[in-house]
Amino acid sequence: MTKILIIDDEADLRKLLADYFELNGYYVMTAKNGAEALRQAENRPDLILLDVNMPEPDGLEVCRTIRRFVSCPILFLTARLEEADRIEGFRAGGDDYIVKPFSLLELGARVEAHLRRETRSRMQTTMKFSEELVIDYSARELIFRGVPIPLAKKEFEIVELLSMNPGMTFDKERMYEKIWGFDEEGDSGVIAEHIRRIRSKFKERGCENRIETVWGVGYKWRPS
Repeated sequence: MTKILIIDDEADLRKLLADYFELNGYYVMTAKNGAEALRQAENRPDLILLDVNMPEPDGLEVCRTIRRFVSCPILFLTARLEEADRIEGFRAGGDDYIVKPFSLLELGARVEAHLRRETRSRMQTTMKFSEELVIDYSARELIFRGVPIPLAKKEFEIVELLSMNPGMTFDKERMYEKIWGFDEEGDSGVIAEHIRRIRSKFKERGCENRIETVWGVGYKWRPS
């Protein structure tokens, strides 16, 4: 059974979400603060819904801590969504934002989309780009000279999208739609920040940069 962890300090919202997902066949765990969230996260949820605006520690700090040992999708629940807030959340390790007030049907569909994407990713195989660079799609690892390059979830998904379509150029809006699962303009800064971090990790390990910028268009994976 798919396990969902709901982290929110509002008891009424926790109960509403728990009832909805339990009726739809999920195993639901809940937490009202950061301490409870960390204890529940040890049960290895398949997806986490996390309120950004909880009292100390806030949702971003809880996300950073959970990300140290959990790789499942983390969806933020928030009453505001400026681009700066979005970028900060993605840097903390979040995968998506749900803006309050939200439709339960839309939330359920968004959760299902993330879980399907996780399933598809686990079914992928290994691809070798050179004798030194290997991408293991099933293990979600980028390996250079036998040593994994640690990538956050969305960083790996960007590498996955580009590397599975070598030579094809993706604009930032299309990348955002494919990776975050919905179409919304104005997120070029999010994509650019993730690309910058990936390239930095390549450079740290001495791996040649494979992500090319197509100026005025977007990005592509350079074939061998």
